[in-house]
Amino acid sequence: MKTWQRGFPFIAWIGQLRDPGILRADMIAGITVALVLIPQSMAYAQLAGLPPYYGLYAAFLPGIIGALFGSSRQLATGPVAVVSLLTASALIPVIGGPESMSAEELVSQYVPLAIMMAFLVGIFQFCLGAFRLGVVVNFLSHPVIVGFTNAAALIIGLSQLHKIFGIESNRSENFASDIWNVLLQIPSHTHLPTLVFGSAAILILWGFKKYLPRIPGVLVAVVGTATLSVLIGFEELGGSVVGTIPEGLPKLSVPDIDLDMMGTLLPSAIVISLVGFMEAISIAKAMAAKTRDRIDPNQELIGQGLANIVGSMSSAYPCSGSFSRSAVNLGAGAKTGMSSVFTGLVVLLTLLFLTPWLYHLPKAVLAAVIMMAVIGLINFKAIRHAWKANPHDGIAAIITFVSTLAFAPHLDKGIMVGAGLALVLFLYRTMSPRVAILGRYHDGTLRDLAVHPDMPRDDKVVAVRFDGSLYFANVAYFEDTILKAAAENPDVRFILVSANGINQLDASGEEVLHHLVQRLLDNGIILVFSGLKRQVLQVMQRTGLYDYIGKQNIFATADQALESIYQQLEASGGDEPVYCPLRPGFNQDHYQRQN
Repeated sequence: MKTWQRGFPFIAWIGQLRDPGILRADMIAGITVALVLIPQSMAYAQLAGLPPYYGLYAAFLPGIIGALFGSSRQLATGPVAVVSLLTASALIPVIGGPESMSAEELVSQYVPLAIMMAFLVGIFQFCLGAFRLGVVVNFLSHPVIVGFTNAAALIIGLSQLHKIFGIESNRSENFASDIWNVLLQIPSHTHLPTLVFGSAAILILWGFKKYLPRIPGVLVAVVGTATLSVLIGFEELGGSVVGTIPEGLPKLSVPDIDLDMMGTLLPSAIVISLVGFMEAISIAKAMAAKTRDRIDPNQELIGQGLANIVGSMSSAYPCSGSFSRSAVNLGAGAKTGMSSVFTGLVVLLTLLFLTPWLYHLPKAVLAAVIMMAVIGLINFKAIRHAWKANPHDGIAAIITFVSTLAFAPHLDKGIMVGAGLALVLFLYRTMSPRVAILGRYHDGTLRDLAVHPDMPRDDKVVAVRFDGSLYFANVAYFEDTILKAAAENPDVRFILVSANGINQLDASGEEVLHHLVQRLLDNGIILVFSGLKRQVLQVMQRTGLYDYIGKQNIFATADQALESIYQQLEASGGDEPVYCPLRPGFNQDHYQRQN
């Protein structure tokens, strides 16, 4: 992507808006997404521990900025469930639960930290994208994300239970204890009107998703329950409602940065940045596969980063790409990022003119919206699939799932445990890569003697295939393998390393190879290499190892190496015939007839 395109990626699609059909499709899609986004954003703000209207602030500018400066044309940026919960889990241990705060304390203490968190997340994401370091997100492997997402979905759903039943509950350092206390209170403290509203919202959301998927059930649930709340005087019955929402736009200003708190929140901001981006980029790639667009992860990081930076200047908390709303956007026919601009304009109109109507919306309905939204995130089949692909991946997914539940509400600790375990398991796998002692198969190919033990062997020549890079973690294993091959074949003269599977060589690997060549040479054994890749050869040439091994002992293919080895054996063997079971074209039956 050219420099100017990276700075203004929307130029690539803005010219298409001259087509009335594309503009109309984007407008319809944008309005459709807004009808889902408005109630969802308020629900997710509540999940983050913020007053619901801060979700509207997060739904306004971040979505527009993310669409203009990201690489995906259909990704819908805004409040999402997992990032909202991560925000709460980062702030509550630092400043206390929002339930225990007065409205004034919430706005003066909790909210500024959430806004600062958005700024930190945005700066981190923007820097990763600007310096083209998007590869760093690979430290959070897919199994880790799967395990974390399943645990987070359960935590999110259970965290809304008390709102469905109308029970007072404060968040503590022990999530399991909080849920248990809620369950104990259900028989005696359930507020029946609240339970009715919450249950009705769940039924509406489920029913419309199953039988009328083209109609936004979340809008029907919100409009219907808010209207009924007004008619029956739900607030007077003791029900909890959204309450007063400030009319007009959020204040535009640079967020207050508390340097002392920045150090405390930075680790959580990094986790939120990576998890949020992993969610966004996976959604963007899935949609790009259908639309045949090209996704640039680094550009998407810049877009998400700018969305959070600008969002923090308009009182927004951390945002990311939403799976459900992006799917709605794509399904509604969005062609360009202009659909997200239209979504933002609808949110703007809501902030300007519709906030009084939202006053009577029961909070139990927002809890129902959250619970139904995260059900789709629960996917235990993905954990089982990871196990089938590789047991180590399955272990990483399961441990991440369990540790996230165990550490709740400190979700960042759970995902860090998973990421650390995945890295350890990766190192463990690469420390002992597959090694094969090769023989000549009847079709002329070199194959593993362990799989085909009936292949002929040679006591003077051993061919070894090493399927792994040579670096600090496994170079000792490589050395042991070669020395073992030499010890098990006391008459060996040549050891051939088929190096097609060696993708890299670091300083530790180079040092061990240097000593190994000399050690074998002292015992009358020549170490020969075939199939060395360019990047490995370059390391050998720069360090002098290439000359030390000798050009005459480095070949392009294993067959070339073996032909040369047997020519040397024949030249040194006098009249005695040389047994050549590894030689290209060797025929066992022909050899036996001749001898």
